This record gives sequence, C-alpha cells and structure tokens, in this order.
Amino acid sequence: MMFTQLIDVIMVAENKYVRFDWAVKRMLRDKANFGVLEGLITVLLGQKVTITAILESEGNQEQEDDKYNRVDVKAVNASGEIILVEVQLTRQLYYLERILYGVAKTLTEHIKLGNMYNEVKKVYHISIVYFDLGRGADYLYHGQTRFIGVHTHDELQVNTKEEDVIHMKTPAQVFPEYFIIRVNEFNTVAKTPIEEWLDYLKNGHIKDDTQTPGLSEAREKLQVMTLAPSERIAYDRHLDAIMVQEDVLNTAKIEGRAEGLAEGRAEGRAEGLAEGRLEVNLDHARKMKAMGMSVQDIADITGLSQEQIDSL
Repeated sequence: MMFTQLIDVIMVAENKYVRFDWAVKRMLRDKANFGVLEGLITVLLGQKVTITAILESEGNQEQEDDKYNRVDVKAVNASGEIILVEVQLTRQLYYLERILYGVAKTLTEHIKLGNMYNEVKKVYHISIVYFDLGRGADYLYHGQTRFIGVHTHDELQVNTKEEDVIHMKTPAQVFPEYFIIRVNEFNTVAKTPIEEWLDYLKNGHIKDDTQTPGLSEAREKLQVMTLAPSERIAYDRHLDAIMVQEDVLNTAKIEGRAEGLAEGRAEGRAEGLAEGRLEVNLDHARKMKAMGMSVQDIADITGLSQEQIDSL
C-alpha cells in the first residue's frame, strides 16, 4: 500500500464517530461533553440553550437492561427560563403512548410535593427514531398544544396574576413541545444546521469545517479511536446488537409478506409458517440474550413472551 493511501485509511479511521444513541447514554452525561447535546437542542429550539445538569432518574441508568432508554436534562434558555428536555431514542411498541408517559414522568419527577403550580417547568421532548414510525414524508416533525376557537379560529390566551401583575399566557408557553426526528427519512445533502445534524445521526458524517452548534464538539469528543479499550468492546457489542435487531425486523417483514401470500392455503401450511417464524424468533432471541440485552427489549423486538425468553 502506498504511503498516501495509508494516510487516507488512517484519516478515515480517525474520523469514524460514535453513534449518537451510544454517546447520549454513555458519554454526553459528562459535563465536559455537554456542548454536543446543547448544540442539538439549540438547533431544534432556535435559541441558545445551556445544560445545567443531567437529571438523575431511572431513565439515566447505564445498564444493558435499562427499562427506560431516555436522558433527562435541565437547561436554561436564552431568556434565562429553566426548561426540562427529554431525549428518547429507543425502538418501542406504543411509541406515542411512551412519549406521553415520558413527558408526564419528567414533569412529576421534578416538582416537589406541595409546590405551587407555577413551579411546573416547560418540557421539550425530542424523539430520535431509527425505525419506521408510521407515514410521513419529512424527517423532522414538531408539535405543541394549542387551543383554537372552533368558530372564531383565534388562539386562547389565559390571564395569570403574578406579584399583582396580570400576564397573558398562551398554552404553547406552558404545555410541552414535541420534536420527532425520523433519522431514516433523511436523504438529502446537508446544507442547514439541522441537516448537518441529521447527516451525523444517520451517516456518522461531520463536515471538517462545520460551524453547526454541537457538531464541532462532536468531532473532537466522539471519535471511536479515542474510546478506552473496555468502552470500545462494549461499543462493538452495541453495534452487533443493532445488527441483530435489524436482522430480526427484516426477517419479520419478509415472513409477513410470505404469510400474506400464503393466506387461503391449507391450514397445515399456515401452521408450518407459524412454527418456522417462531423458530427464527427463538434463534434471534438466543443471540440477543447472549449479548446481554434485557428480556423486555428482546420481547419488544421478537414478540416472544418472557417465559419463552427465560427458557432459552
């Protein structure tokens, strides 16, 4: 191999970045790395956000069998207002219900019993999904609660009295806001800050001259080659687990199409297909269990019961 080719290979290896779903759980909770996550939130909200703390909750456990794969952060926006941000990345059934539960839990976890309701903080929920989530052509969706007149079409504003001063608040100033980033739907050349973030989330690519908030920090702090040996082993296991999950889902899609074509055929053939599908799921479950994945995650992916998984 020529010397210039060797240099090119080394540069490619050095510019291989850790997947965001791994980094946000294992690396970005370190105060020294807050800048990466701050950048993503800043780009989404359109204002400078400074993280003040990663909130300790059951969602911030680092074990393989995390029940809630989320990260909660406390931050201050450009106006000095305290906001709570929940980042959710995992593939789960009943996803919209999971978002609602996560926001409610974030609100109730961080207000003390007996506090006045004005202590309730604004919550922004960011979902980064690496799987098919219904229909929609865009890679970024944003929603919030608004009350619109059925006949007048105006937006309701509520009077609030604070320290003898009357303030007008819209529901949007109080109720949570939701962002859903559909990573797999991003298929364009990165030109804007949010597109640069999607390019990293999907393809692991960060421009050398990027000025996008958070990504210059990511270039410095999230290179795979900088991981400690033990972390590199754990990261490789994480990548293997993702490959198994994708294999399971692709197999399920193929089998679903095959089963659809087989409808109306003999009952014995249908039973054979079901048995074959079960054996495939059991085989995948064995592999995922050997990798240390939780019973709940395996059940969500394969559709097997806890008893079936425990018996493997």
